[in-house]
Amino acid sequence: MTIAALEALTFGLGRLVEAAEAAGHRLCLLTGDRTVYRHELDRLEPGALDIVDVDTRDASASAAALAAVPGLKGLINSTDTWSVPGADLAAELGLPGPDPAAVRVLRDKSRVRNLLHEQNLSNGPALTIPAEPAAADEVLRQIGLPVVLKDSAGTSSRNVWLVRDERQLHTALREAAQRPFSGRLFAEPLLAGPVYSAETLSWPGETKLLGVLSRQMSSEPSVREEAAAFPVALPEPQFALIQDWVARVLETAGHDAGFAHVEFVLTVEGPELVEINRRIGGALVGEALCRALRTNVYDAMIAVALGLRPALLDAPAATGPATGFVLVYPDRPGTLTGWTGVDGLAAFPGSPEWYPTAAPGDRLEHVSDQRGCTGIVLTEGATAELALHRALSAAGSIRPLVAADAPA
Repeated sequence: MTIAALEALTFGLGRLVEAAEAAGHRLCLLTGDRTVYRHELDRLEPGALDIVDVDTRDASASAAALAAVPGLKGLINSTDTWSVPGADLAAELGLPGPDPAAVRVLRDKSRVRNLLHEQNLSNGPALTIPAEPAAADEVLRQIGLPVVLKDSAGTSSRNVWLVRDERQLHTALREAAQRPFSGRLFAEPLLAGPVYSAETLSWPGETKLLGVLSRQMSSEPSVREEAAAFPVALPEPQFALIQDWVARVLETAGHDAGFAHVEFVLTVEGPELVEINRRIGGALVGEALCRALRTNVYDAMIAVALGLRPALLDAPAATGPATGFVLVYPDRPGTLTGWTGVDGLAAFPGSPEWYPTAAPGDRLEHVSDQRGCTGIVLTEGATAELALHRALSAAGSIRPLVAADAPA
């Protein structure tokens, strides 16, 4: 039998192939751009999975491709962009999957914010606004400062503005007026405190907190993700508080099965939601989970796709190595020609590994969000803190080489 994946995250495809094989199934990837997975595909044996090249943004084309898959038993949808069409396709094909209506709510960050605010699980509401300078007065009146402006269906920290004064607000709205949006522009209170994410797995009636990931963001006004480490060693009372909080948040938001990557700020008053992603964490979060929990957590993704309760819900707490990883960005836009320092990674402690996200010849237009990332350095340590220090040290030795555009 076959399990299909409607696109996937950049990393983790190899783990997913192994999980499908362990369950007695073959994996079939539907993708509109297989170069996204070049690092993973280069490490897999030829023929390890089936790949169907199709315009995955075309629902009819995707449906036709899935209908042609022999013995299709499940559909995996592990990305934000394809979460709604994936839920629709699973329902149309009679496959196990989430309620498409619930997925539509989760895909709308402003709706989730207001839903949680109504249930006293978020101190601040969301305000949908037009992407134009005239919206400033309404933002000041209903939300106040400081405030965040962002796309209700955005990904990779695109179209996010952190605003602390009226000048920044007017500048952000002028910029927003020139940008395309996946959803709608909305405003919400800007939270003060370090950013984390709760990595969870749910099944109807239960949610397990697999661990907490630290997240280092760039200096304002950019909101680029720079580094992360897992699992954060929290005092037991605080871990229990987050476990209870995230379970209530996910239940209220309508997420009852599968992984979730729940970003939050640990404020002076406790955890406050940033956003919910109904998937395993991106970048190398999946790999971090596998190492810390000493198991292939993608087995749980296969189980959920088949409509089965994941065994990972009964797994013990993390006993494996902690990991830290750092995203490596160029200092300016241009065409990537390569890197210096990658060959010297073995000299650093923590068994550093290099995961490229771009290739020489790629044009890098955006360096203020995750689209500009050229690769990730992953290291291990006895604690998340030690692993992150090692990753920062090793990543600091790598420099992306970028050729500037020739003058017009």
